Amino acid sequence: MGKTSADIVQRLRRKRSIRKKISGSAERPRLCVFKSTRHIYAQVVDDAAGRTIVAASTMGKEERDGVKELKPIEQAKKIGELIAARCKVAGIEKVVFDRNGFKYHGLVKAVAEGARAGGLQL
Repeated sequence: MGKTSADIVQRLRRKRSIRKKISGSAERPRLCVFKSTRHIYAQVVDDAAGRTIVAASTMGKEERDGVKELKPIEQAKKIGELIAARCKVAGIEKVVFDRNGFKYHGLVKAVAEGARAGGLQL
């Protein structure tokens, strides 16, 4: 059963409510998570400068081979660890977590746990 437009509208309403309260800065950028039906995406954004600092997803060239055989929760945790490693290289230690209107469980929670395991402070 696919998503209905009402579900998407509700998620976008929650997203607007969340984004009114949080924003990323150069000192503490925003870790934004998006999940589609097949893939999970995470990016660290500096909203003040309007640019993406680092990003990772299950569709990336080097990530695709490493997560292809894993279960979705394990894929999400791996993406969280990968984004944390890329943040360390970029010199970022603290981020603000943006669940993007999704409930904080399942894949979204796994990305956050993976990022924490990788050394990011959420």
